[in-house]
Amino acid sequence: MKSLQELAEIREKSKSKVALREGHNEIRIVVGMATCGIAAGARPVLNTLVEEVAKQGLGEKATVSQTGCIGICRLEPIVEVFEVGKEKVTYVKMTPEKAKQVVSEHIKGGKPVYEYTIGEK
Repeated sequence: MKSLQELAEIREKSKSKVALREGHNEIRIVVGMATCGIAAGARPVLNTLVEEVAKQGLGEKATVSQTGCIGICRLEPIVEVFEVGKEKVTYVKMTPEKAKQVVSEHIKGGKPVYEYTIGEK
């Protein structure tokens, strides 16, 4: 059995992850989590995005959420980045490693990683 302090720490850690997934910030990162996306590996991509946004201190700037089918199953896992005043960027065939790079370069640095986008595939 866990102590009350351990349970409180787990609760606080979980609350911060939920906040990253429910906010309405300037950048929305959306992961396709329909059956096809999950089968292709979207869950580890989603988890990595949430962790990296938190680790890099971007919780006030970016929100990570999930959606159903995006409609191009052969390119799953798919991640879409919506920024206020900019065109949507669609990343395809994502992996956790690619997700880390997208957070560092696109979300934090402001430069999309075009080699992972739908236009490059």
